[in-house]
Amino acid sequence: MPFELDLPLGLRKEGWKIKIRDKERLEQPHVTVLRKTDCWRYGLRDEVFLDTSPDPGNVPKAIRKLLTGNLNLLRQQWDRLYPENRVGGSL
Repeated sequence: MPFELDLPLGLRKEGWKIKIRDKERLEQPHVTVLRKTDCWRYGLRDEVFLDTSPDPGNVPKAIRKLLTGNLNLLRQQWDRLYPENRVGGSL
């Protein structure tokens, strides 16, 4: 079951989502930031955007603050969904 972070109403109305998707167990631990057809992967280990396209500079400051402010929760949820690929490494 995927995990979606609750966002303020204004950001949701603009189409923003922050999710840990299904079937990503083999990838580096990350959350996906979505807006319409654009998506950005944000690494839960290194705390940086993993891709250069689309431009991470297009992610608003409010979303970036939500990522960093909820980092512990996002890491816990990744570890819950993918215990064989934990954020902190092996058990």
